[in-house]
Amino acid sequence: MDPKIVYETDRLVVRDWVDTDGDRVFDIYRRWEVSRWLGASPRVMADRDAAGRTIARWNERNRDATYGVWAVEERLTGTVAGTVLLVPLPEPSDGSASRGEVEVGWHFHPDAWGRGLATESARGAISHGFKAGVGEIYAVVRPGNVASLAVCGRLGMRSLGRVERWYGASLEAFVL
Repeated sequence: MDPKIVYETDRLVVRDWVDTDGDRVFDIYRRWEVSRWLGASPRVMADRDAAGRTIARWNERNRDATYGVWAVEERLTGTVAGTVLLVPLPEPSDGSASRGEVEVGWHFHPDAWGRGLATESARGAISHGFKAGVGEIYAVVRPGNVASLAVCGRLGMRSLGRVERWYGASLEAFVL
């Protein structure tokens, strides 16, 4: 069964994950240079079985037509370059009330870095969200993640400065 395609760009097919993506998921998230920027407590993926569980969890989230955590496949080669996500941000960790903020994010294999794929896939996710009626889209980036800070700039996102609102961490926040 072919995966559901969420959207396409000139170079990319953004789609749901399939079980055969497990080796690539593991190869991406087992790397500290990728995982060090992710989550409240960054850690690498421990084993290949975790990749299968992660794919199942992501695809469960992808049942909503607006939000998801999707595979970014290069159209020319069929290689999964990484992940793009459009998801509601978690409940604020700073004690403030949630305003239903939505986050765009991206995680790519190092062999896909430096080719504009994160920007291209995130631009598509943002467009997808706006078409679905999302009013504002945020990005949150760990300080020091120069590459992702640059993606936010290329996307035309406005800096909100450093916040401690989400993920129990001090993060650079952006909005579009």
